[in-house]
Amino acid sequence: MQIELGHYLGLSALIFGIGATGFVVRRNVLIQLMCIELMLNSVNLTLVAFNRWRPDNHAGQIFAFFVIAVAAAEAAVGLAIVLSMFRLNKSVHTDQADKLRH
Repeated sequence: MQIELGHYLGLSALIFGIGATGFVVRRNVLIQLMCIELMLNSVNLTLVAFNRWRPDNHAGQIFAFFVIAVAAAEAAVGLAIVLSMFRLNKSVHTDQADKLRH
């Protein structure tokens, strides 16, 4: 059995669905950040799979590098927000995020 493009896309859709569901269902900001990372990694899997399908064009890998850079910046900014939220509220639940306005 050979692994084809549809297998990669199905796995990517499954990972994206798990990330989206986890982001909507969970209240913990750290879990939500991890779910966002899951969704970004599923996009990377899709981009690299299309690049494997068309090896003459490396645009998929180039976009994957940009997505990795955006994910690193998102993690840094997100963790800084979580730290400031924890300092104020002593909690990382999104229900109490409106208290950051003070």
